[in-house]
Amino acid sequence: MNAVIRVSRCPLYLRPSAQCELADEALLGWTVSILDRPCPGWYEVKTDYGYTGYAPAAALTAGDGNAARWASLEHKTVLRGVCSVRSAPRVQAWELTQLLRGATVAVHGRPDEDGWQKVSLPDGREGYTKAGFLGDIPQRTDEASFRAAVVRTAQTYLDAHYLWGGKTLLGIDCSGLAFISYRLNGVTIWRDASIREGYPIHAIDPADKKPGDLMFFPGHVALYLGKDRYIHSTALNGSDGVVINSLNPADPDYRPKLPETLTEVGSLF
Repeated sequence: MNAVIRVSRCPLYLRPSAQCELADEALLGWTVSILDRPCPGWYEVKTDYGYTGYAPAAALTAGDGNAARWASLEHKTVLRGVCSVRSAPRVQAWELTQLLRGATVAVHGRPDEDGWQKVSLPDGREGYTKAGFLGDIPQRTDEASFRAAVVRTAQTYLDAHYLWGGKTLLGIDCSGLAFISYRLNGVTIWRDASIREGYPIHAIDPADKKPGDLMFFPGHVALYLGKDRYIHSTALNGSDGVVINSLNPADPDYRPKLPETLTEVGSLF
């Protein structure tokens, strides 16, 4: 059975309890497969990118019929970091929910002259948000353009605080940053800090790395920006979130020790 995420961000836990480790997050409008119902109020689910976890039942609109209905609608992806869906096409209208970058909504008709787009949510509610906050996930074109786009996307998360298992501006971890930077540019990679068979990232010679490639360390991943710099989400005291560091010891933003533990570099190309 399938289900659609109906809340702004749905936690996926390692166990069916909110008092345990967060493994991942799924965003509003994403479809997941239900694997099991281990206890009342919880589902074990699997995302379209192969990650599993336990989701609160209240965060899902469950049922193959509901998922099929949702899939039949025209969708747009939220490209603004955070935005609102309002009850009417005006800023003073009350807020139905907040959307986070990467979420998916259904759109109806064209925007009005003030840019308000009518949308519907997976739970059936309808509201309005600005059309400029929404868009389509681009199809991968040439290598240079793709690399530049991934780098730009990653940099929009600068200063987001570190959250284990997170993948939004409200909190994000290292692999969440890598995953969402690629996902928003049309490529789905493995969500953890490793290269996994069956996903499009493959190991390359570290000397050949280019902007947009991934740098892997024990339990950590960063995205290479070029000119010895990389962006990552780190819980290191003093950083505590998404920052840019350098591989060059002569630079003021050099992070000691981490470059010495580089295990491999991964690339789409």
